[in-house]
Amino acid sequence: MPNRLAREASPYLLQHADNPVDWWPWCDEALELARRDDKPILLSVGYSACHWCHVMAHESFEDPDTAATMNRLFVNIKVDREERPDLDQIYQRAQQLLTGRGGGWPLTMFLTPDGEPFYGGTYFPPNPRYGLPGFGDLLERVAEAWRERRDAIDEQNGALRAALARTDAAGAPIHPADIDAVPAARLRDLLEQAYDGRHGGFGEPPKFPHGPDLEFLLRRARVAGDGAARDMALATLARMAEGGIADQLGGGFFRYSVDARWQIPHFEKMLYDNGVLLGLYAHAWQASGESLFRQAAEGIAGWVMREMQDPAGGYRAALDADSEGEEGKFYVWDRTEVQARLAAPDYAVAAPHYGLDGAPNFENRHWHLAVARPLEAIARDLDIPLDEAADRLARARAALFAERSHRVRPGVDDKLLTGWNALMIGGMARAARVFGRDDWLASARRAMEFVRGGLWRGGRLYAASDGKSPRLNAYLDDHAFLMDALLELMQAEFDPRDLEFAEDLADALLDDFEDRAAGGFFFTRHDHEGLIHRPKPFHDQATPAGNGVAARALGRLGHLTGETRYLDAAQRTVGAFHAALARDPSGGASLVLALEELLVPPAVVVLRGAAEGLRTWQTELAAHYLPDVLVLALPPEIGPLPPLLDKPIGPEVNAWVCRGVECLSPVKTSSELVKLLGNSVLHR
Repeated sequence: MPNRLAREASPYLLQHADNPVDWWPWCDEALELARRDDKPILLSVGYSACHWCHVMAHESFEDPDTAATMNRLFVNIKVDREERPDLDQIYQRAQQLLTGRGGGWPLTMFLTPDGEPFYGGTYFPPNPRYGLPGFGDLLERVAEAWRERRDAIDEQNGALRAALARTDAAGAPIHPADIDAVPAARLRDLLEQAYDGRHGGFGEPPKFPHGPDLEFLLRRARVAGDGAARDMALATLARMAEGGIADQLGGGFFRYSVDARWQIPHFEKMLYDNGVLLGLYAHAWQASGESLFRQAAEGIAGWVMREMQDPAGGYRAALDADSEGEEGKFYVWDRTEVQARLAAPDYAVAAPHYGLDGAPNFENRHWHLAVARPLEAIARDLDIPLDEAADRLARARAALFAERSHRVRPGVDDKLLTGWNALMIGGMARAARVFGRDDWLASARRAMEFVRGGLWRGGRLYAASDGKSPRLNAYLDDHAFLMDALLELMQAEFDPRDLEFAEDLADALLDDFEDRAAGGFFFTRHDHEGLIHRPKPFHDQATPAGNGVAARALGRLGHLTGETRYLDAAQRTVGAFHAALARDPSGGASLVLALEELLVPPAVVVLRGAAEGLRTWQTELAAHYLPDVLVLALPPEIGPLPPLLDKPIGPEVNAWVCRGVECLSPVKTSSELVKLLGNSVLHR
């Protein structure tokens, strides 16, 4: 018989609706039941595409005996971390403080009836292994501790509350005059120390994309003349695009690589990663001209439009890691299967290119496609022109993609999340502008119209939707990412409604999220439900830090509109976290990017003239990497406009270049503008 989760909208919660566990969603009724019965809470947090969440569900939550123990001893609450990142942040941090180990999913926490965590971990096996206790035994031991060691639990909870409060305490905000570039210099050095010079990326496996770090490094060449930083970013992006973390047939990127060489991924595909990476690969192509980066961008955009865009317009959240109960089964190959599907000349190119002529790389029996040898070397070995080798590879890829399409597909998490949609809208809009792809821009516009019409109601933003009804108050990240996406859309194709919406979101941030005493923004609204802790996070996690993205977007919006409230809020945010960043900028790239634009404001280029001429200028500018420049092309019929943007219109296109409160004389030709924007004096 289905449990209470059958009434929920979250695909992840619905996956557990038929468990014999008496699951509750997070709600007042569940907390009140725990208080009334004096039972501890077993909180399980995960998401629908999570492989180890599925494993623990099959091993424990679907087992009648384990479920009976859970129902007898606990009030059991299941949470979708993608819908409730506020709860996930709090209890992930608590788990790390309690255990001294890293977090992850599934997150398994034991709480008092008041929501105070007193023990936890991530995945627990049904029987002792991996150095972990068996889950059934753990349940009994935790329940015994709750019955017999209340005083110790109360004492620990007091210490934990104090530790949680310290985690977001960045220190007193500093005076604006004391804000300097020290965090940027230190972050650059830390990234170089962690950089894997052989394979790209940072640190030991598992390796994640670390989008904000790569954006920061790529930008250093432009703003600081740092060629080595640029090389680290481009090399990492190249190795990722060639590796198994990229879907070589269907486009898009998996969540992370389990090895140092980016070969074998954890196979879930998340919308947020791909949105950030799409924008990054567009910038990488501008900075280098490498066709590999264009191909990576085309792969992401093609996958998103083909598989992830909902009929309502928004983008779906994720694809599962598993199909038919096995991780990666949809994506991996048997060599004989590939040989049978490809003509011999095509196989002769595809096999060495993707490593099919070597040992299996997945579980010692399958091949996961990753670039093993460059096409140029294969063409030389076969003594054929490079164009012919490329044609053979294209035929092979098309044949394998068609064959793969007949397999059982991974499950789709079809909920539409505001913040994740915003990250993809921003990436699609930037890439559309860079590559001149009107179809990508139209896709981004469809998604933004869905968000504007379906998730913004009565001046309030909501966090999630099933395509019909919005639910859950939006968080800091939703507002910040959406502002940033609107700024990207305005540069691709200016619509005054986007500027108005961005200002509405900025006002909501200032009114509903800002820490008016210390600066920065809380993760939840001022009227959000009371939880044991109210985070004010400033480190990048799976997604960029909301405080960093908010500060940068508010600063940019302030420069476009002349609204000093936005500029002041950006400065207060950077000031609030500056001391913490100066001590240790690790994981702070989003805030450091905002810091750099606070110290040296972005240039604003206003193009006015006939629409046809504007498009020509935009196309020429799109070929150049200008991350510290905002370009707005405003056709004659657009208005009314803020004073900075309201420039005179003549028969020919003119450009006005402004930085801060200073504007240069109008520029008459696009070549002159490109030369001016490339002048180091302008961007230092």
